[in-house]
Amino acid sequence: MAPREEFGAADEDAARMTLGVEEEFLLVDAGTGVPVPQAEAVLGLVRAEPGPTQWQAELFQTQVEAATGICGSLDELAAQLVAGRRLLARAAGTLGVRVVATGVPMLGGALPPRTEGARFAAIEGVHTGLVRDYQACGCHVHVGVPDRETAVGVLNHLAPWLPTLLSLSVNSPLRHGRDQGYQSWRAVEQSRFPASGLPPWSASAAEYDRAVERLVDCGVLIDDRMTFWFARLSPHLPTVEFRAADTTVEAWESVLQAALSRALVRTAVGDLAVGREGPRLDPQVAAAAVWSAARYGVDGPAVHPIDGVLVTGHRLVAELLAKVTPALEDEGDLDFVRVAWSLLRLRGTGAELQRAAGSEAVVAMLADRLVEGVDLDGVGTQPLGRT
Repeated sequence: MAPREEFGAADEDAARMTLGVEEEFLLVDAGTGVPVPQAEAVLGLVRAEPGPTQWQAELFQTQVEAATGICGSLDELAAQLVAGRRLLARAAGTLGVRVVATGVPMLGGALPPRTEGARFAAIEGVHTGLVRDYQACGCHVHVGVPDRETAVGVLNHLAPWLPTLLSLSVNSPLRHGRDQGYQSWRAVEQSRFPASGLPPWSASAAEYDRAVERLVDCGVLIDDRMTFWFARLSPHLPTVEFRAADTTVEAWESVLQAALSRALVRTAVGDLAVGREGPRLDPQVAAAAVWSAARYGVDGPAVHPIDGVLVTGHRLVAELLAKVTPALEDEGDLDFVRVAWSLLRLRGTGAELQRAAGSEAVVAMLADRLVEGVDLDGVGTQPLGRT
């Protein structure tokens, strides 16, 4: 998301924390469904249209990123997400291209050409084979906070809940036409990089910055924008950025991620105000919690990041909802989150939808659901994927 000085400001109507969402999408051939390098042409079309969405190139020419403007309410956010998705789909359609929301390419194809630019070239030079076919797509949520010291304290509180946010969004079981057995293969591919998984506990913003600078100085990261942690501080803004989720099939799922992320930040700010620090997690348990969320999603077994015991994904969601319910009420988001969670249980995750569609129909299914609207009362407008 492009830097804006006012991002951390509160909405005057209800003292809401501001938020914004970045969504990364894959461009595929309308006939074969394999990734196609048409990002430059598609971006040229969407950037010519007015609107709050900002459009960015990704590492490869098979991907594009859409970033909403700064939003104060879920209604505003939903409207921007749907409008951006529909504009992108229309523009791509004029070129014979379909846009799909998936964590990784479902079908194989030629290795994608890299987007031009010194930074992208440096990333490829350092990480070589790790990025040669790294067409991963995520949903990133930015939540405004007062300052970086508060932000790093918030980050410490967020760590236990980030695997659960991943489990709710899993949407990448298929890779190169094969079921990998994971609900989020994107999270597996991402785990291969330095500075991945849950963020380290930091006592201050200066300590956090030193940890990032050390990795850059060691030559394993290109710059301070390169961290792959599931949540991080913006290098430029008083903003916490959530990066746990796969790109979601439908826009309402991104709204759900945003609502839960904002509620977690609001809850953490309240904890910090009374001197309550975030827990220090065992690194091995934290890694196990991330792996379990990627492997099983929300409906299977899960590792409790704090207790270090085997539980269920549904239990962790229940704990998350219990923790953030007061914050959701303060923001006016509780009813939406309850309905959205009920719908997700009935419809299934993106991973389940992909498996149910199969390799021949998965591209059409994802392209159709990409442009569905969001009814914040009823949540989704598509028929359920399962009963």
